Amino acid sequence: MPMNRRRFLAFTAGAGALAAQQAERKRAPSPGTQWDPRMGVADADKLFKYSDRRPMASLIKGDNRRKNVFNALAGVDDQVRPGLNRKKYVLIKVNGLAPGRNIGSTNLDCVHGILDYLAPRFKGPVVITEGGEATYKEAFEEFGWNTVAPEHKPMDISFALLNANQRYELMTGIDYDLHLVPIRLYARLLDPDAFLISSSVMKTHNMVVATLTIKNVVVGAAVSPPPELKRPWTDSDKRKFHVGIRQSNYNLYLGAKRLMANWGVGIIDGYEGMEGNGPSSGTPVAHRIAVASTDFVAADRVGLECMGIDAGWPGYLNYCYQDGLGQWDLSKIEVVGAKIADVQRKYRLHADVDRMLEWRGPMLDLPPNLGRDRRRREEELSPYA
Repeated sequence: MPMNRRRFLAFTAGAGALAAQQAERKRAPSPGTQWDPRMGVADADKLFKYSDRRPMASLIKGDNRRKNVFNALAGVDDQVRPGLNRKKYVLIKVNGLAPGRNIGSTNLDCVHGILDYLAPRFKGPVVITEGGEATYKEAFEEFGWNTVAPEHKPMDISFALLNANQRYELMTGIDYDLHLVPIRLYARLLDPDAFLISSSVMKTHNMVVATLTIKNVVVGAAVSPPPELKRPWTDSDKRKFHVGIRQSNYNLYLGAKRLMANWGVGIIDGYEGMEGNGPSSGTPVAHRIAVASTDFVAADRVGLECMGIDAGWPGYLNYCYQDGLGQWDLSKIEVVGAKIADVQRKYRLHADVDRMLEWRGPMLDLPPNLGRDRRRREEELSPYA
């Protein structure tokens, strides 16, 4: 059919209308789509499910470690009781298995302080546990943990080396090359009948800046071979939490997410903290404080503040906050007891802290232009472009 002037005008008008419709479809969401204006790159962080809880953290300053720990737990008693009353037994995860490393390990008086708190409040079994490459003798006799029972009669107290029982549940993490890897976690620390107490020590760390209540439980939960097998470190799943700087922080967050349903209360003993090249080669700090909270993220947040450490530096703690695992925002944490400003000390950090902070910046392992052309095509095809 020949193209006269009338047909040409009709054709171009129709084409214009079609082009206008296509442009409109690009500007507006398709039917049924919920467009969220916060999705702009600059505001994307608003979409994280940050916790809106307002937990309590107890901060105690004093010259008696045992009383500090007791008073810290008593300070959050109304937060602890509901969870404690629902459980069949208490599991105290102490911190420290390396013989000869008393600094940075759960002190005997800290265990006594926890038991002092539990005695009038809980009548069921109490299990004190730790797990790693050490034997029972190295783990419990070295630090005297196995001597507490006679002083706390008639409490039902027992002791368990986690790696003596190889029952486990799986979580998925990443390795140094960002490949998925299975990580075995001791089933005991995932037992829904247990009220889990993390008894940690305030100290700096050689990979994640600081180690407090969360890391004590997460890395402690990773399965290691029974000590009698004398297997190398590479056979322990704990090594899977000690890979690259970014990977370690991410795996700790994943482990926390897997384990948090069973968390009861976290206690940080800062009577004698550790600074410098922690967690094993640092030097003591006579800080004389204790922190307790049923929100492990909140406990660690307050602990960092007391250590004078920028709370934005430990990657795993920030990931836990972004995913709503606990409260990191200090303005939403009710600190009872001492004031942070009155007890704060500036801990000397590990010599490699600058390397640890690389997780916050861009990952430069890949060419910056990789995928650029594909992203441009996706933007052109996007209905919101």
